[in-house]
Amino acid sequence: MNDRMTTPWGELELTRFPEDPRDRLRAWDASDEYLLRYLAQEGTPLSGTVVVVGDRWGALVTALAEHRPAQITDSHLTQEATRANLARHGVEPGVVRLLTTQDPPPGRVDVLLVRVPKSLALLEDQLLRLAPAVHAGTVVVGTGMVKEIHTSTLRLFERILGPTRTSLAEKKARLIFCTPDPALERPASPWPYVYTLPDGIGPASGRTVVNHAGVFCADRLDIGTRFFLEHLPGGGGGRRVVDLGCGNGVVGTAVALADPAAEVLFVDESFQAVASAEATYKANGVAGHAEFRVGDGLAGVPSGSVDLVLNNPPFHSHQATTDATAWRMFTGARRALRPGGELWVIGNRHLGYHVKLRKLFGNSRLVASDPKFVVLKAVKR
Repeated sequence: MNDRMTTPWGELELTRFPEDPRDRLRAWDASDEYLLRYLAQEGTPLSGTVVVVGDRWGALVTALAEHRPAQITDSHLTQEATRANLARHGVEPGVVRLLTTQDPPPGRVDVLLVRVPKSLALLEDQLLRLAPAVHAGTVVVGTGMVKEIHTSTLRLFERILGPTRTSLAEKKARLIFCTPDPALERPASPWPYVYTLPDGIGPASGRTVVNHAGVFCADRLDIGTRFFLEHLPGGGGGRRVVDLGCGNGVVGTAVALADPAAEVLFVDESFQAVASAEATYKANGVAGHAEFRVGDGLAGVPSGSVDLVLNNPPFHSHQATTDATAWRMFTGARRALRPGGELWVIGNRHLGYHVKLRKLFGNSRLVASDPKFVVLKAVKR
């Protein structure tokens, strides 16, 4: 597969993270190419502070590295891919500022480039955080595939920054042009969003959830997690437990509420998710020991050190449907679990996770099911 992107700043060799030669998905798409082409054709001045939001795998900041841009991302995997892509092209560490969605944004922004995220809430949060740094002369250009840009996307730019229009489509990609209006009265940020869990879901019943923007199901308990909460394993005695792909942390918090002696590691590749998990845990005054880690699954967790892994794996990577993330999570869980340790998984029935678990663990047991979801258990022998 061709992993080279041609840009006005030269040809770039780009990979996703973790790097996998079997991965058929590229580290950029037509919307990245369209944006870079536009900047060059228009002679957009890039001498001021350039900020790139939502760069998927570092394609944009790698192309623009000579202009010393700042990248703002919610994804640990994006940061790792960006580091690798920059290093591959001889860019010294620190030339591109790698910021997370939880870091304070730059105080002044002269060029704002936005790769439209899948989550409208995350876009709203980021535009609201950046708006005070945007001035009348700021060049604001968004980009995305046609299927990712909706009327609601344009309304957000308009409501938070100023008058907005779109380009014609090229290769199913489109640009967004926004003219900042410093006099615009911006709405207050609704993030993070706090709500109370329903009753009848075990130890987490009636507890508080804190969700930062962009975390799955931000304003309510999703039906899959609810089903998982109703069927979590019992037991206690100070187990080491991992809430893998923790999201807002409600599953790990439920375990800690049921077993205060448990040590719970909350891990997710999303900075917003881990911030939500920590806020949810603290909002419920749990007395146990917890660690909150942004990372690539169970990388860095010692082999054979965990008693229980709880997992609701994602089956999308941005717009692409893939089981690669679930496979890596299951593989990581098997390595991290001690003999006799258990992996509990919630998933849509049609995804067939039991086949993967049997292949990896040699066993898989159905714990609970309804017409849409299954809870499965695999034991490390």
